[in-house]
Amino acid sequence: MKKHYYYSFKNTLNECQAVSERTIFHYSKNTLCCDGQRLDDLADTFGTPLFVTSKKNLITRYNEFEEAFSGLPHFTCYSVKANFNLSVIKTFGELGCGCDVNSGGELYRALQAGVSPEKIIFAGVGKKAEEIAYALRSGVLMLKAESLSELAVIDRIAAESGNVALVAIRINPNVTAETHPYITTGDSKEKFGIDEGELDAVLMLLSELKHVRLAGLDMHIGSQIFDPEYYVAATIKLLAILERVKAQGFAIEYFDIGGGFPVTYDPAKQATPIAQFAEKLIPLLRPAGVKVIFEPGRFLVANASVLLTRILYRKQNHTGKQFFIVDAGMTELIRPALYQSHHEVLAVTRHKESVEADVVGPVCESSDFFARHRTIDDAAEGELLAVMSSGAYAAVMSSNYNGRLRPAEVLVDGQDVRLVRTRETYEQLIQNELL
Repeated sequence: MKKHYYYSFKNTLNECQAVSERTIFHYSKNTLCCDGQRLDDLADTFGTPLFVTSKKNLITRYNEFEEAFSGLPHFTCYSVKANFNLSVIKTFGELGCGCDVNSGGELYRALQAGVSPEKIIFAGVGKKAEEIAYALRSGVLMLKAESLSELAVIDRIAAESGNVALVAIRINPNVTAETHPYITTGDSKEKFGIDEGELDAVLMLLSELKHVRLAGLDMHIGSQIFDPEYYVAATIKLLAILERVKAQGFAIEYFDIGGGFPVTYDPAKQATPIAQFAEKLIPLLRPAGVKVIFEPGRFLVANASVLLTRILYRKQNHTGKQFFIVDAGMTELIRPALYQSHHEVLAVTRHKESVEADVVGPVCESSDFFARHRTIDDAAEGELLAVMSSGAYAAVMSSNYNGRLRPAEVLVDGQDVRLVRTRETYEQLIQNELL
């Protein structure tokens, strides 16, 4: 394991304490803070670009989710793909949370973070044979299969090691949720899951396979789904399939309805409270007599982090349009370019005046922006901006495009600030290449 570094900023705690109880990221004396720590101090210490994550926020969100579904026998598995930093995974593991992984690399990360393999489920539409073998060798709770061919491969690999693999089959409920088309996963035209029309063939194959045991049903209809009724419709479909499967003699222990619960990125579009989803789903799920699995990812981590970036240059074109050119870009946070996603951008030092500007990065692509035509504080060159809600699908999707170095990451835990990922070096950029 890597060496970890701790820093203390006790001199700033009292200044921010008055408002840190109300919200994790907040202004105190015109300076943006994270759980009592001034973000400008963190930038001065660790440099920019820099991901800053609040451990308190991670714990609060997990407890909020567990409280909402406390009336239902369930098991929560953090979806590692949202943010796979070892310290983030470890935080949830210490709270009793399991993990949902989608590759051998994510499984390795979860195990290295201390999560018990019996609390890990292995998903993914395209698992390689060596990944399946690694999962079985590690002793994961179960594999989620998404095709007839995959079931046959799992059976073959389990037979080679003399094991019986526990599997769930992912059913495509053909429910099209109102979200971005790139994060819709429950529509039959997408690559995910097994169509309901194939169910009989799947069950026939499962009855013949000697080294696979069907233990669960699974679905996932997408991400950022604000209306609980989409979950209700999909759950009703999956419950009907559960009855069909049980009628054919299969003992189903787990009923996995995935994740996708919404978070607030834009204050003008507040996310539906998780309690409203629980109110709709618990009465449907409790009578089924199975353990329900949830796979929240974005819900737990999105608003726990910000991306700190420094203004390199300000410029104005011939039309009067203004640009803030910053030292972070789509290589650190690709969501605005990929999904046209909204992220609030705040000046770390608050100003009385504001301007309308584009906040853009240094990468050689026109899609390299965080905000367009956005009203933002009139900050000067050299000052800091915070790209909010950067905890999910940010660092995990980062790249070295343009030869850029992946940024450092810190975890704020009250008075302690822990460096949980060091900044990449030029040497690391080429360490795997051969001349």
